[in-house]
Amino acid sequence: MMAPIHQSLEKRIKRHVIGKSHDFFAVTAPGFEALCLAELAALELKGLAVPGGVQFAGRLSYCYLANLSLRTASRVLMRVFSFQAVHFSELERRIGEFAWELFLKPGTLKKINVTTHRCRLHHTDAIVERVRDGIVRRLRPLGDAGQADIPQQVFVRGMRDRFTVSIDSSGESLYLRGIKAHHGKAPLRETIAAAALMRGGVTGAEILLDPMCGTGTFSLEAALIAKNIPPGWFRSFAFAGWPGFRPQRWDHLRRKAAETFKVLGSPRIFASDLDPQACSALADSLRAHGLSDAASVACRDFFSLNPQDISDRPGVVVINPPYGRRLGQAAESRELIRAILARIREHFSGWAFILLTPADRDLPLAGLSTAVYPFFHGGLSVNVIVGRVLTS
Repeated sequence: MMAPIHQSLEKRIKRHVIGKSHDFFAVTAPGFEALCLAELAALELKGLAVPGGVQFAGRLSYCYLANLSLRTASRVLMRVFSFQAVHFSELERRIGEFAWELFLKPGTLKKINVTTHRCRLHHTDAIVERVRDGIVRRLRPLGDAGQADIPQQVFVRGMRDRFTVSIDSSGESLYLRGIKAHHGKAPLRETIAAAALMRGGVTGAEILLDPMCGTGTFSLEAALIAKNIPPGWFRSFAFAGWPGFRPQRWDHLRRKAAETFKVLGSPRIFASDLDPQACSALADSLRAHGLSDAASVACRDFFSLNPQDISDRPGVVVINPPYGRRLGQAAESRELIRAILARIREHFSGWAFILLTPADRDLPLAGLSTAVYPFFHGGLSVNVIVGRVLTS
């Protein structure tokens, strides 16, 4: 049984939270696991890719670094304990005995997420109620933390009667970079844009053309990459509200990251769109976050654009054309994507390209060297087509 709450809480936090290694899980969209694992390796963190994400272990600072740096993860969970339960009485007892005071401040728990698979306890609402009651009772002797503290959420996953309990370290989903104040119709998530850019081999050193930029997800993500700014730089995280959070360590990680930021002599990313409001909003976002040296915006039509006016050497053209809810009829989407491919084939000799399309499209790819990567976006099966226009 855990020590009583009143025993030197700060000492117990140092011993059991700050001074220990923990198990973490970086949640990803299906198909992104290998990319996320490579990102962790670049941070010199060892992980194991499993369906739905990547497992890794280490001190709390590893969790800080993962939230700050991972472009393809949607959130990072810290697994705090697991137990077997086949009756609600067992569930209530194990939850109530756990030392929640080491991980949560009283009054900050806002949401409990429960999933079960092949468990005798499978009524998720009943599980949520008992987990919440157990946590609240455990923390009640500490009083109320007040309204200023950061909201927290707990994840409970049941598999064959074994329950794993995790605390969310991220807060809002990590695709929310804290940059975009404007949102279009069915906007592309930043995690998907990052994965597509990675699949296309984008490093930030090449010329990149985003000629149907819309809300600018690709351009903003590419600008962060070009300037070596981590994706979480402009946002906050739930771990800052944990009892064991150490601001000095977090500030140190941010200072180390800032030392590698780049200032570019001229833009490498060229965004354009037919919608002047979208162009204006993207330009505002770039300016507000110090990214204008990496990307520029103009209102232009892709089908009249000459790539030689942008660069005298081939670069990468990335296109997320309207489809599904953004365009309406499948026939319209199919014809637009065919026209885009024809334009790329005719005018972008030697260029690499990244094209997002619905997975059910039969596309003319002759004369193009391509690889296809499937994923899901907005309930649709979508392909990232990565290729290069062969020179004659």
